[in-house]
Amino acid sequence: MATSTRSTPGPFVNEPITDYRQPENVRGMRQAIEKVRTQLGREYDLIIGGETVRTTDKIISVNPANPSEVIGIHQKAGLEHVEPAMQAALAAFEKWQYASVTERTGVLFRTAETLRRHKFEFNAWLVLEVGKNYDEAEADTAEAIDFLELYARQALVLDRAEPIVQLPGERSFLRYIALGVGAVISPWNFPNAIALGMAGASLVCGNTVVLKPSSDSPTIAAKFFEALVEAGMPAGVVNFCPGSGATFGNGLVAHPKTRYIAFTGSRDVGLDIHSRAAQPQKGQIWIKRTVLEMGGKDTIVVDADANLDAAVQGVAAAAFGFQGQKCSACSRVVVHQDIYDEFLEKLKTTTEKLAIGLPEDNVRMGPVINQGAMQSILDYIEIGKREGRLITGGERIPGDGYFIQPTVIADLDPAARLSQEEVFGPVLAVVKAKDFDDALGIANNTEYGLTGSLYSTSQDKIERAKREFHVGNLYINRKCTGAVVGANPFGGFNMSGTDSKAGGTDYLYLFSQAKSIGQKL
Repeated sequence: MATSTRSTPGPFVNEPITDYRQPENVRGMRQAIEKVRTQLGREYDLIIGGETVRTTDKIISVNPANPSEVIGIHQKAGLEHVEPAMQAALAAFEKWQYASVTERTGVLFRTAETLRRHKFEFNAWLVLEVGKNYDEAEADTAEAIDFLELYARQALVLDRAEPIVQLPGERSFLRYIALGVGAVISPWNFPNAIALGMAGASLVCGNTVVLKPSSDSPTIAAKFFEALVEAGMPAGVVNFCPGSGATFGNGLVAHPKTRYIAFTGSRDVGLDIHSRAAQPQKGQIWIKRTVLEMGGKDTIVVDADANLDAAVQGVAAAAFGFQGQKCSACSRVVVHQDIYDEFLEKLKTTTEKLAIGLPEDNVRMGPVINQGAMQSILDYIEIGKREGRLITGGERIPGDGYFIQPTVIADLDPAARLSQEEVFGPVLAVVKAKDFDDALGIANNTEYGLTGSLYSTSQDKIERAKREFHVGNLYINRKCTGAVVGANPFGGFNMSGTDSKAGGTDYLYLFSQAKSIGQKL
């Protein structure tokens, strides 16, 4: 295994964001997309314990902007692959748990370097497989780099942990040790950052992983898996297993040797995982840990004293960035009655100016992820038309891709379905508030609690929001998307998950356990 050259790294610094207003960067992306296109349609194997595995059933990944374009063909892990994957991870764990912190962090640092060197290409895969424009793809890859760099540094911090008291005549130690084999079940909407973040946190703590990426983005996962191998990750430390959630995923969650499950996805699937993990299996000797991020119904409150133009721009960016397919997306906006009509007029104008087209052309809005998602979103739009007043949008855009107009539906009751249920698409619910108390009450009236924002110039109202707006990530006078690693540790309350705070300095505690040792002198 290669040795790290970064055992004493400098302070953490966020990965610089490439500016795609610069022509040379646009050229770089276009060239990367053309290069990636020469690799489309390739078949990828399962990788279990470093060995390739082929299956009869396949996962066909396609371009959501052009579903006839096959991105990759993947093996589909089933229930029969759970035991081989688990045994491979268990075998690797016997050595990896004792690997030095230099070895473990070295894998993360070198993987980050690979992503940095080939950023345009990683971005290009995101453009073609999940429909991100250049800026959204850039944010995903840069966040993946940030996760790797931050978690490696935090592993070094944990390795130096000491008890705060040393007793007379005794030497006390504190060791953060690995948990065991983890199931990492990652989503398609941030298929680079979230998957690498959960897997990277796992392995840098000495755990081994069975990785089940989303069936909508397995090719991106295959590419960063290749980067991990290139970085010197031993065979079996991460096992690459795209597969069915109902068979492979559930079997993995239920396995008695699974020590923890790190999951990002929907509320219903997260709750099902939590329930299955809570049931002890024959031979299981621990309580399985779950690290769950399960979505939201995120609100921006616009008070009467807000900078209206800034609020409109922030709401539009948070509602329609990446077609609203973010758990942090602004799914509803609560607007003070005194500015309600003016806000709606400005928002309608802004929304109707949003360009829609092919992500490879770096258009502001692209497709939603797949046929099923498109139909679900269109169904919610019809519900919204019955519950409220359609301001703009509301239709599928004709063509082969999964394109939907950015949609604004106003005059909704706070208890309406469109005000309460996660749509995960370019649909914004608008609710009128009588005053600031009413607005805060509406903002807190869902079962979720992930992100939220307040636009106001009143310091008193800002302070109240800091105390009373019950979300894991609150923003003042800015959009509710775009959490930055290190600055905005990310994770929500209530049905939004276990408040895991990805990108924060305490995240690695979730993937390790503390062992206290006292030695008599």
